[in-house]
Amino acid sequence: MLAIKAESLSKTYMGEAAPVTVFQNLDFDLEESVFAGVRGPSGVGKSTLLHLLGGIDRPDAGRVEVFGVSLADLSARDRARFRNERIGFVFQFHHLLPEFTAEENVAFPHRIAGVSARDARRRAGELLDRVGLADRRSHLSRSLSGGEQQRVAIARALARGPSLLLADEPTGNLDSESARGVFDLLTELHRERGMTTVLVTHNPELAKRCDKIFDMSREGILPATRFSG
Repeated sequence: MLAIKAESLSKTYMGEAAPVTVFQNLDFDLEESVFAGVRGPSGVGKSTLLHLLGGIDRPDAGRVEVFGVSLADLSARDRARFRNERIGFVFQFHHLLPEFTAEENVAFPHRIAGVSARDARRRAGELLDRVGLADRRSHLSRSLSGGEQQRVAIARALARGPSLLLADEPTGNLDSESARGVFDLLTELHRERGMTTVLVTHNPELAKRCDKIFDMSREGILPATRFSG
């Protein structure tokens, strides 16, 4: 079964001087439980693609289905609920709330979903333990190292037990050792939880460790030769 089916996606943004077309008529399919890497030069729309697949943004044309659900057919409220329940996001810039502790950041998706504060903290603590940060749960996120912050962001992304994880350059701002550690953690969690994962990366060594690699260009997105580049 397909986890993602995107057909004829087009997206244009209004630039300062003129409209900027990111891509047109882009198709992308991905089977369930695959860890996919997407690579390509800057500016071809990799982040935009993830935003469309996750329902953060909407295409100007085309259709996205996630686990058989058409995102276009959902109301804004239902789309937000679907994201909260089925999709996790990890970004290059972790986007943690700096005035919140690690535990509070991870508990936040639960609180949005209406989970009690006590239960949300308990679940957050369990996830922080899994990502190796049990002893940092009470630390403010701004006091953590870059690698630790990204681990908190991963725990937050997994808080609601998503079926699909979308990761946009999650190791892009980390040193090589921290990047390997974060990638190893992502692959372990992917296998443990039976998720489908889409990872955007510029790191060729990390891309080679994915189950499937896609090359994205102005012409579209296509599966790459397994160990090319």
